[in-house]
Amino acid sequence: MAETKTFVANAPVWVDLSSTDAAASRDYYAKLFGWKVELAKDPAAGGYALATIGGKNVAGIGPTQQPNTPSAWMVYIGTRDADATAKKVEAAGGKVIAAPFDVLKSGRMAVFQDPAGAFISAWQPNEMQGADIMNAPGSFSWSELNARGIDKAKSFYKKVFGWGEKQMPMGEGVQGEYTEFKLNDESIAGGMEMNPMVPKEVPSYWQVYFGVEDVDKAHKKAVELGAQSMLEPQDFPGGRFAILSDPQGAAFGLLRMER
Repeated sequence: MAETKTFVANAPVWVDLSSTDAAASRDYYAKLFGWKVELAKDPAAGGYALATIGGKNVAGIGPTQQPNTPSAWMVYIGTRDADATAKKVEAAGGKVIAAPFDVLKSGRMAVFQDPAGAFISAWQPNEMQGADIMNAPGSFSWSELNARGIDKAKSFYKKVFGWGEKQMPMGEGVQGEYTEFKLNDESIAGGMEMNPMVPKEVPSYWQVYFGVEDVDKAHKKAVELGAQSMLEPQDFPGGRFAILSDPQGAAFGLLRMER
């Protein structure tokens, strides 16, 4: 298992799902990835559940907070000071959607919107550092920004989190470049301009990918369990991936990186 030994500030540390039917989502992902998903015992947790593999935290699943909010995965970037990060977000042209607040004794979080319109959260740890396992089968392995205006987004993430970038061609027959966001020379996330074929009403968003041993097999299982395929399994220079929409409508990716 690729266990995360220490909390890393300014890099993705956690992902969770806000679902229109949290019980159905808990059941779906438990079957798909072999997660054990248990509701937090504290009533103040509001129906939030932790998903684990071998007793190690991998993701969260909870109900949507507003009736008309669609199901969606959220990426959390680690911070030592959520309040200071919120100030940086505003200074860099982003919006503070939910000002920093305490999550029981687990930590402190905030929700932001970048200048391209994508939502991203910050996590300041207390009792919980974030994911105990990443980059392993069944765990969070990559996040990718699909932006309407990638350049203004890149500038924002550099100012707020200090991310550098590396440009790469997207591959044969694909227009534009892929951005790898870098922290201390390590690739921590990706980004690209939204495909012009995507309907205009779809806003910029962060896509969450989960690691699997076999993308084709996992994709088939995901569909059999009720997901819709959005992008069939295909190769890219670093491995193989697929994108689906779960039964509650949240998009997620499957990924296998070449060792």
